[in-house]
Amino acid sequence: MKNSIPPNDLVAEQAMLGALLMDNAVVANVMQYVGAEDFYSRANGKIFDVILELCNKNVQADIITVTQELRHRGGLDEAGGPGYVASLTNVVPSSANIEYFAQTVRSFSLRRALIRICKEVIGKAFDESLESQSILEETQQKIFELSGSRQAFTYRAAKEIVDETIDIIEQFYRSKKSVTGVPSGFPDLDALTAGFQNAELIVIGARPSMGKTALALTMASHIAIKLKIPTGFFTLEMSDKALMLRLISSETGINANAIRTGFLKDSDFHLLMTAADSICDAPLYIVDRPNMKLLDLRAQARLLRSKEKVEIIFIDYLTLIASDNYRLPRYEQIAEISRSLKSLARELAIPIVALSQLTREAEKEKPNLASIRESGAIEQDADVVMFLHGKREADMDPAERAASPDGEEGIQRDLILAKQRNGPVGTVNLRLLSKYTKFVSLEKYQDL
Repeated sequence: MKNSIPPNDLVAEQAMLGALLMDNAVVANVMQYVGAEDFYSRANGKIFDVILELCNKNVQADIITVTQELRHRGGLDEAGGPGYVASLTNVVPSSANIEYFAQTVRSFSLRRALIRICKEVIGKAFDESLESQSILEETQQKIFELSGSRQAFTYRAAKEIVDETIDIIEQFYRSKKSVTGVPSGFPDLDALTAGFQNAELIVIGARPSMGKTALALTMASHIAIKLKIPTGFFTLEMSDKALMLRLISSETGINANAIRTGFLKDSDFHLLMTAADSICDAPLYIVDRPNMKLLDLRAQARLLRSKEKVEIIFIDYLTLIASDNYRLPRYEQIAEISRSLKSLARELAIPIVALSQLTREAEKEKPNLASIRESGAIEQDADVVMFLHGKREADMDPAERAASPDGEEGIQRDLILAKQRNGPVGTVNLRLLSKYTKFVSLEKYQDL
């Protein structure tokens, strides 16, 4: 391998440049595939860079103007000289197949990049001073960046989009369903949102001990256990077993503390087995990994979507995701994570529900969009933002507990829908049943 020539196709590079010199109008056709760095020949890369710059200046890029610009830059000899530039138009008769040539150039560029990465990995693998896990993560990141670079894009005529949209409206008309997305399990919330919609990033914010994990788990259990909709749940704060303990308590109605301490009644075991059977049959997939990097989360989400066909993902919680760019300031890391989750929701075409912490000021007054901790990018990227608001159970005095069932049996929580990009905002009244770590709607609570 040491003496082998890296993969390349100089004819395809020359044919693409010749086509561009003959017809500048096809520049947009190749820009989605290649950049100057994708050429094996440095001379060809320099010529391509000059062609792009001239086109950006609305100057006709032909043999004469490209030669003059290269001479002005002092790089004409490095680009092969005027004779080489002039010869490029003889390689191809027209610009008809330029996208094929561009894709070929890009394909060989990817192969060379993979070879470079592999060589770096081999060198680092022999360096015993480096951690194996860090080598693996760095390699994954480089390959991910490679796969995400220069992805082909295109435009669509408005007519195509209108036709598809009308088809969707007709489906709504025939079904007449008030919930068109994934139901949350709370009728008042679904009345405002019509369910969690595909490609949307939904953020649920709350202060610690307000029940945001319990709310997410209540929603996930309704979706996976009751509706049998494949659901992914990333738990970055607690272990999968602790999460499952909460879920079993919620499903059985057995006090969570009794389960943890083992003080169970004989009759409880029938409820436990019944709940266990229901949970085992549910398409619920839990990812338990503390300090999960953004790159790993995206990879796992893609795997869940492709292999298990999950239709919604919950993340508990957003600010515990480790950024791949740890050298950036924290607010920039959170902004990167937020943007990445939004693009992931669009890529997978499913809703992603991410929990987030709020600032201390949210304890003193009603939270608003500025209450989200660490980065304003979260409120900008999110399609839906909700806040859990109310009094902590520990902060309630005995008089409040005695005067209201909200103390011992059900703690009042306002779920504030503060932002919805495509719908109304409002407030939904819920009750937190802390003994069972679950939420219920006001109507269900009154029926208990």
